Amino acid sequence: MKKADLSIEFCGVNCENPFFLSSSPVSNNYEMCAKAFDNGWGGVVFKTIGFFIANEVSPRFCNLNKEGISFIGFKNMEQIAEHGLEYNLEQIKKIKENYPDKVLVASIMGQNEEEWTKLAKVVEQAGADIIECNFSCPQMTSHSMGVDVGQSKNLVKMYSKATKKGSKLPVLAKMTPNIGNMKTPAIASIEGGANGIAAINTIKSIINIDLNKLSALPIINGKSSISGYSGKAIKPIALRFICELAKCNELKNVPISGIGGIETWEDALEFIMLGASNVQVTTAVMQYGYRIVEDMISGLSFYMEEKGFKTVKEMVGLAVKNIVPPENLERDYIIYPEFNFHRCVGCGRCYISCYDGGHQAIKWNKEDRTPQLEIENCVGCHLCSNVCPANCIEFGEVKFKDNCRKRDIVI
Repeated sequence: MKKADLSIEFCGVNCENPFFLSSSPVSNNYEMCAKAFDNGWGGVVFKTIGFFIANEVSPRFCNLNKEGISFIGFKNMEQIAEHGLEYNLEQIKKIKENYPDKVLVASIMGQNEEEWTKLAKVVEQAGADIIECNFSCPQMTSHSMGVDVGQSKNLVKMYSKATKKGSKLPVLAKMTPNIGNMKTPAIASIEGGANGIAAINTIKSIINIDLNKLSALPIINGKSSISGYSGKAIKPIALRFICELAKCNELKNVPISGIGGIETWEDALEFIMLGASNVQVTTAVMQYGYRIVEDMISGLSFYMEEKGFKTVKEMVGLAVKNIVPPENLERDYIIYPEFNFHRCVGCGRCYISCYDGGHQAIKWNKEDRTPQLEIENCVGCHLCSNVCPANCIEFGEVKFKDNCRKRDIVI
C-alpha cells in the first residue's frame, strides 16, 4: 500500500504536513522553533511580534481540572512577545536560514495602520512565508490591540488592507471567538485583502476563584483579570466556529487554519473534516512537549492508509455537509438503549442519572445490581450511555413513532 501523503499546500505555500505550532509561548525564539522542526512539525507560527513590548505579570498561568484529571482547560495571561522587534526579526531570519524547507508564519500585531504596514514589510524581509494578523488576543493591556480589534469588522478590514499594503506574502486573519458571529469580521478581513482565516484564539474566561483570598486565579498581589482560556475543553467551541466559516458562502474556497484544543491526530482530523486545511497547536505542547507531533503524524498516516485517502486535501470539509440546522434533523424514531451485562459493573450510575436527570426510564434491581429498562418511559435520550463508566450501554431497538415510515437509518 502506498504511504499516505501528508504534505499540503496552504495559501500557496507547500508544507510537509498540516501540523503547525500556534503563536504562543511555545514558539517564542529560535531554539524553541528549531526543536519543534526537529521533532517533525510542518510549520511554526512565531509568537506575535509588534512595536509594543509586553510587560508581563507573575504568575500568568493556571489550569482547570476535574475529578483528578488535570489540565482539561488552561488560562493564560501572557500577551505578545516580550522581546524587542529587532531581536524577534533576527530570530525569524535565523530560523529560515537553518530550516528553509519548513514553513514559518510571522504573527504580527500593530496599533494603527502604519504599524501593520511596517510590520508586514519587515517580517517579509526577514524571510517569513506567511503573515498572520493577530486580531484576537483577549488579554492585551492596550485596547487598540487584540480582541477589541477583532470584534470590529471595520478595523479588521482596515488592518488587513494595511498589512497587504506592506507585503506580497499570503495573509491570515486570526479571528476571536469572543463574538456572536465570527463570519462578519472574517468576511471583512477577506474584503480587506486577507487570503485566509485562522480560528480560534483563546476565550475570555475566569476559571477558578480562590475561596480564601476571594480572587480569581492566578493571583497577582491579590488581584486577577479576565484572560484567555484554551486546552481540550474549548475544542467543541472551536469546531463550531470552523464549521460555520466553512459553510459560509462568502468564504467559499478561503483556506482555514484550525486552532483550539487539539491534542491528538483525531482532534486534528476533526478540524480537517470540518473545513480546516491545517491545524495549529499550543496548549497540548505546553503540557506534553513537542514530540506529540510524532503521534499525530503516525496516527493520521495510518488512518489515511486504512481509509484509502491519498492526500490530506481529500479529507478537508468531508463532514461539513452532515452538519445541518436543528429543524432539518429527523425526529420520527427512537433508539432504545441496550444493556451489555457482561461488561456492567453494577455501579448504578445509569439509574441515578436517568431518575434524577432524565425520564425515570431505568429500574434498579437491588438484588443483582442490574438496570432494567422501562421502555414506556424511555425517550431514547441516551443520558445513561453517556454516564456509564464501563461503556456497557449500546444502541438497541429502533422504534419509529406513530404514522412514521419505517426505513433503514444511520446509527
